Amino acid sequence: MKQIVILGAFALVGALAGCGDKAPEQSSVSASPAATASPTAASAAVTDPAPMAFATCRSCHSTEPGQNGIGPTLHGIVGSKAGAVEGYAFSPALKNAGITWDRQSLDTWLQGPMKMVPGTKMVLPVADAQKRKAIIDYLETLK
Repeated sequence: MKQIVILGAFALVGALAGCGDKAPEQSSVSASPAATASPTAASAAVTDPAPMAFATCRSCHSTEPGQNGIGPTLHGIVGSKAGAVEGYAFSPALKNAGITWDRQSLDTWLQGPMKMVPGTKMVLPVADAQKRKAIIDYLETLK
């Protein structure tokens, strides 16, 4: 059963990784004027403080309070206890891990979530130290 869950998670990750990888000119659906981005949406994208390294995180995590997705919201995560985001169904392993999310624990987590907490739901590591730092710097702003 555990292997099925892990394989399912990898399949989901693979599916999500493929989202948006086509260039607009390769798309078979043409955009109508009503479907194009508004100036407000474009300016919001320009002012988004999230680093490029956070793009992968967005496929599962929201940064809005109370808006959980495949993963829990990351709003206010720094300084909180692991497994404590309201309304998200954490794995028992993470709920019982006794971790408080600070720079060091987040860095270790991002290097290998399943190594840090065997049995967790998160499977994607961030190998690059600079990307981890940029993500953690950004997470510290989400208060």
